[in-house]
Order: sequence, then C-alpha cells, then structure tokens
Amino acid sequence: MMDGGTIWDARNTSLTIDQWAVKIEEALEQAGRSEAIFNVDPNDNREFDTIFIGGGAAGRFGSAYLRAMGGRQLVIDRWPFLGGSCPHNACVPHHVFSECAAELMLARTFSGRFWFPKMDGVTVNMKEIVDLFRRGRTGPHAVMNYQSKEQLDIEFVLNAPARIIDAHTVEVAGRRFKARTLVLGLGARPQRLAVPGVDLKGVYDYTSFVETLDYEPGNTAVVVGGSKTAVEYGCFFNATGRRTVMLVRSQLLKLIPDADTRTYVIDRMRDQGIEIIEGAEVVRIEGDSRGRVAKLVAKTPNGPLEIKTDFVFLGLGETPNSEAAVEALGVKTDPKTGAVLVDDSLRTSVPNVYAVGDLIGAPMEMFKARKSGTYAARAIMGQAISYRPTDWPDFLHTHYEVTWLGLGEDEARKRYRNVVVIRMPPHNPNGLDIGLPASDRVMLYAMAKPRMSGFQKLVIDGDSRRIVGAHHVGYGARDAFQYLYVLVKQGLTIDQLGDMDELFLNPTHFIQLSRLRAGQKELRDL
Repeated sequence: MMDGGTIWDARNTSLTIDQWAVKIEEALEQAGRSEAIFNVDPNDNREFDTIFIGGGAAGRFGSAYLRAMGGRQLVIDRWPFLGGSCPHNACVPHHVFSECAAELMLARTFSGRFWFPKMDGVTVNMKEIVDLFRRGRTGPHAVMNYQSKEQLDIEFVLNAPARIIDAHTVEVAGRRFKARTLVLGLGARPQRLAVPGVDLKGVYDYTSFVETLDYEPGNTAVVVGGSKTAVEYGCFFNATGRRTVMLVRSQLLKLIPDADTRTYVIDRMRDQGIEIIEGAEVVRIEGDSRGRVAKLVAKTPNGPLEIKTDFVFLGLGETPNSEAAVEALGVKTDPKTGAVLVDDSLRTSVPNVYAVGDLIGAPMEMFKARKSGTYAARAIMGQAISYRPTDWPDFLHTHYEVTWLGLGEDEARKRYRNVVVIRMPPHNPNGLDIGLPASDRVMLYAMAKPRMSGFQKLVIDGDSRRIVGAHHVGYGARDAFQYLYVLVKQGLTIDQLGDMDELFLNPTHFIQLSRLRAGQKELRDL
C-alpha cells in the first residue's frame, strides 16, 4: 500500500478519458506512493454479492456482467487502472511487436525494389518501438477506467493491493469489505530460468522488456523457450535486423497440432534467418565488469555453445499467482503448475470462493479470462453454468499470423477411418514455386516470392463430411476462426462451408476450395 494510506474518493467526480490518463500516469510515476482510488457507492446499503480480487479482464468483465444482472460487486486492483496486464505489458505489446515484424519482413523481402528502401544490413531501433508502446498504453487504461465508472457503474478500489482476510473479507487501503463470495483473479507471472547470471542487466521476460528496457540491444539476441511468447518476441527481434538464436529445451512450437502447418511456420522462420536449436539447455549467463550480460553458455545436441550477446529474452511460459490465496484461504492447487483448482462452476476447494483467468491455468488467454469472469458472475447470481476451457481455436504470431482449430491431420487419421485433406499450396513433386493461397496482405509475396504467400489446410471426416480441423498461416485468419470454430463444433460439413458467401480472399479460401470438392459423393483429397 501507499505511504500513509491516503484515499482519493472518485465517486462524485466525473473525469474525462484524458483526465483519467493523467491520473493513471501520475500514479504509475509515483510507484506505490500515490493515493488509493476509491469508487464505492456510500448510498448503496446492499451486501456485496462478490469481491473480485484482481481487476484484469476476468475481474472487469465479471464485474460488468454481475452488475448487469442486478448484483453488487467490488473489484480491487493494485494498479491504478482496470484491464490488467494485457494492455499494460502482456498481450497488447506483443501485437505491436508482431505488427512491426510483419511490416519489416515485407520491407526486407522487397528491399530496394518498388517503393521499398534498401534494408540490407539495416538494424532497426528496438527501444524506440518499446518507448512508443509505453507512451501509447495509457490511452486504453484511461478508456477502461472511464467506461467502467461512468457507463458500467462498476464499483472499484484501484492503486492498492488487496489482503485476503477470510472467504468473505478483504482489506484494502486500511478498510475492510465483506461479501458473500470472493472471486480470485490474481493473474500470472513469467517463469524465470534457474541458472547463474539470470539476474544480470540484459536478461528480460515479456514484462521487464517493456517496463525496464533502457538501452538499445546489440546485434545478437538470444531467446530461451519454444512456445508462443518466445516465438512472437523472437520473430520481432529477428525482424529488427539482429542475429536471433532460439534455444529450445525440447521441440519448437509443439502446440501447433498439424505437422505440415508447423513445418511451414518453422521453415519460414529459418528463411528469415532465425537460428533454432532444439534440445538446448542454458547452463549459465555471464556478465561483464558493469554487471551486464556478456555471454550465454548452453548445452546442445552438438556440444557446448557460447554466444556473445548483451540481450537475453526468456519466453518460458507463466506461473499462476496462487501463493497469497493458498496462504490466506488454503485453496487447493495443481502440484505441478500452481494453478488454483476449480470445478465446472469455477468454484475452488474453499466454499464461497471462485477463481478465474490465468490463475486457473492454461490457456492463459484473454478469451478465457473474460469468459471465466462472466461465468463466475452468473454462477454467483444463481445461474447453473458449466465452463471448462478444454478445446478452443488458437493462434500465435511469427512474422505471420498462425491460426488453427480442431485436429491436425495425424490425430484425425487416428480417430477417423476416412480422412480427406484440402491444402494450399498443393504438394509440388517438381518443386514448382506456386503463390497460393494468394490473398489479403500477401499479394506481393504471391507475385514475387510465392513460397512466402502462406499455407492452409482443411481436415475432413470423409464419411460424415464434417470439418474436423482447419489450419492457416498468413494474415487475417484469426478473427474469422473464432466464428468458424462455433460452426465446426456444431457439425459444419464441407457442403455447408462451400455454400457460404465469401467477401474477401482471406481466409475464405476454405470456402472456395470446399466448393471444388463438395459436389463429390465420395470425397477425395485436394
């Protein structure tokens, strides 16, 4: 808590979005010394139905939903804004950096051609982009505070950490609040690497990179990890013109379920110059006389490896922040991951206590945070709900967007006797370089660098004609996939897909290609 425990009562003050931005910036600059921000209605004598501990996506959306249902809530967050880590230092910055990576790949691919400047040997200023993000993130914070207070009538206490007293009581900024239930939305933090030198200046994870980068890294970036975060940031570092080495303990991008899709993604990463070393284990990170990173030492299948660098990025996944809840309440957690265990109604092992978002483990994604928050609100307000995120459409960024849903081809063949596949580009026995799929934002690649234009695969159960998997590498697909996924879960067939109307080339190649086969009584691969 802030020194002195001072409070600013926002209840009877209407700030504009711009004024909220100033308030938030001031609080962030004072780093724990500024006043707590209270927006609690003194005229509402109703008992709180719940207190959301954590004002990220789960807490904010859950609060809005419960309020809309006629309940009373309070949401508490240590930051001076609602919305959580996503807009501050997690998913939003990686979208910024991934957009830069896509633009830089285009510029480097056509360096010196058409209207593109010469990019050979050019290293882009990385810190400049980080600084741009830092300046820009306050706007979304301010919008969410304004919207939550003025339009959604959410009660909140911000800029002060909550202390859990029991399953009905929370203390914040010297005041205690009671509710009939608690909802834990404590989020997660980046996993750290347990090797000597990990605390040297120049070793970053996704939070410290955007919060503390204060120098321009040199010409070599080392990325440790092989899943989403590592790949998304590694592709950005590579696109800026730096030698980028990815050290992966097991296999890169194991989460992509289709082998052909994974191969296409990794081949394009290598085409861009990324060095990928699987089966690698970091031994230590060495520093110079000033306490800065100077070298990384690793074990690899080909023997010891030493890389001179002043920049190491850790993309090792996330750990749920469950410790406070365990200590205060004794909630049960997964012994391997630390995630708080919940049932299908998002109830923990402690009566009247719910948990949501990243705290309950994978997938640590925004859609799950928002949805679990609203489902917890519904359960608290007496609705019979069931939510367990066991299957979902997924995506990541390389220099491209990579999107998938359902089964990969190999898994589909284990489950179904008659699997039919539609894919683009087609297999080319003679090595012909074909620019398909040609679609939005890859047309220049399709015309001049065809092998870079993308990849698509549709996996079909030939007997029922149902779509069981869809995979796409390119641009624009991720927004359509969340809607396509709903149809797939409902039993979408190739005939129904082919009967849809497409507005743009991408990602509706699936529609066009389905039409080429939907007329067949006995489906065949395409």
